[in-house]
Amino acid sequence: MSRKIYTADTLNVSGPYSHAVDGGDYVFFSGQTALNAHAIKEKGTIAEQTHATFENLQDVLKEAGLTLEHVVKVNAYLTSMDHFEEMNEVYKTYFNAPYPARTCVAVYQLPLGADLEIEVIAKRPS
Repeated sequence: MSRKIYTADTLNVSGPYSHAVDGGDYVFFSGQTALNAHAIKEKGTIAEQTHATFENLQDVLKEAGLTLEHVVKVNAYLTSMDHFEEMNEVYKTYFNAPYPARTCVAVYQLPLGADLEIEVIAKRPS
């Protein structure tokens, strides 16, 4: 099967995956962390990581000709639910109501030592 993929030159790939894969009406985006960008050297606070993660996601969305307005589903992974409120404060600045569907779970560990990873699914306009 031939896959149409999207890659943002501004981001690192930390394993054998594509930044995003076209699924027709939907585009599936791999999880991003604040530490996937070339310029990020330290983790920073959860607020800083959330902003940087969304900047990374927007870079890949742009490659696919999409924006955060096209996002219909978000999966957020935190290494501690103690970070939930701080992440939420930043998260809500990137979306307008009605918000995308979302799942947020705590995980033991994330790649590159990040405390937050976010993946999205976007729908192409009809």
